[in-house]
Amino acid sequence: MKKKYKAILILVIVSIMIFLLQHRSMPEVIQYGVSFSEFRSNGLDLNPKETFDSIVDDLGVRKFRLSSHWQIIEPENNKFNFEFLDYQIKKLADVNGKAILTLGRRQPAWPECHVPDWVGDLSVEKKDEELLDFIKTVVERYKDYDSIEYWQVENEPFLSSFAKEECGPLDKDFLKKEISLVKSIDPTRKILVTDSGNLGTWVGAFDVGDVFGTSLYRFFWTPDLGKFESRLPVSFYRLKFNVVSLLKGWRTGFLIELPLEPWLTTPIIDADIDTQLSRMSLPMVKDSILFASKTGFERQYLWGAEWWYWLKQNGHPEFWEYAKTLFKK
Repeated sequence: MKKKYKAILILVIVSIMIFLLQHRSMPEVIQYGVSFSEFRSNGLDLNPKETFDSIVDDLGVRKFRLSSHWQIIEPENNKFNFEFLDYQIKKLADVNGKAILTLGRRQPAWPECHVPDWVGDLSVEKKDEELLDFIKTVVERYKDYDSIEYWQVENEPFLSSFAKEECGPLDKDFLKKEISLVKSIDPTRKILVTDSGNLGTWVGAFDVGDVFGTSLYRFFWTPDLGKFESRLPVSFYRLKFNVVSLLKGWRTGFLIELPLEPWLTTPIIDADIDTQLSRMSLPMVKDSILFASKTGFERQYLWGAEWWYWLKQNGHPEFWEYAKTLFKK
C-alpha cells in the first residue's frame, strides 16, 4: 500500500510541475515583424525593392529579419554588391525600423545553405576561411547602424536532419568561431541563435546564443501523406521554453519564423494558385496567428510577406489586407 501511495504522490507532484511549467504570462500586445530577402523576392519574379517598399510603406512593418545571402552579395571572390542590402538597412533607419540581420552560410529559405559558385572547388578549410571573411565584411559594414538590433548567426544550425545533403553535418566548433568573430567586431549587440520549434531540442541554441528564436510550423504537405497539421499543443512550446530556460538560464525568446505561405515541393510560381491556396488558405493563416498568440512570445516574425505581395499582384489581395490589420495593432 505504501508503494502505491508513494507512486500516486510522485505522479501528483510531476503533474503539478508540468502544469506550472506550462504557464507563461501572455503579452498584452504582440509585436509582429516579417522575414524578408532579395532571394525570396527573386524566386517569385518580383522586384525586390518594390516589394520591400510596399511591406514597409503599405503594410507598415517596422521589425524585419533580413538576410545577407552570400551568393547574392559576393557572387565573385572579393567582388561585393551591397546595394540592395544597404538600401534596406538605410530605409529602416529612416522610418525608425529595426532589423535582425542573419549571417553565415545557413540562412532562411530553401536550400537553407547558400554559397556562391566560386567556393565550390575549395577545401572545407578554405571555404570556412572565406565564410569568416564574408561575415567580417558584413558586420563591419553595418555595425554602426542603429537599425541593426541583433545579429543572427546561421539559421537553425542544430537542425542537422533538415537539408543534410545541402548543408552537411553541424560543426559546432566552427559555429562558436563565427559567433566569437561577430562579438569581437561588435561587442555591443547580442547574438540570436535559432532552432526548430517542432523538431529541435533548443538546448544547443541556448548554449551558444544570447537570444533565442524558434520556428513554429502548423501545416505541412508531403507527396506521401498529403496535407496534414501538426498535433503539438500550444502548451508544448510554453513548456519547452520554460524547461530549457530552467536548465540553461533565462533567454529573451522570439517566435522567429511563423510560416504563412504554402508548403510546396516546387517553387511557388510553378504551382497553380488553387494548389497554393489549398496548402495555405486565409483561414489557415488566421488559425496560425491565433495559435501562435497563445505561446507567450511577445515578438513574432511572420514568413510569407513576399508571397502575400505576389498574390496581391495576381488577384488575391485578401492576405495582404489581413496582414495590414496585424501591423496596425
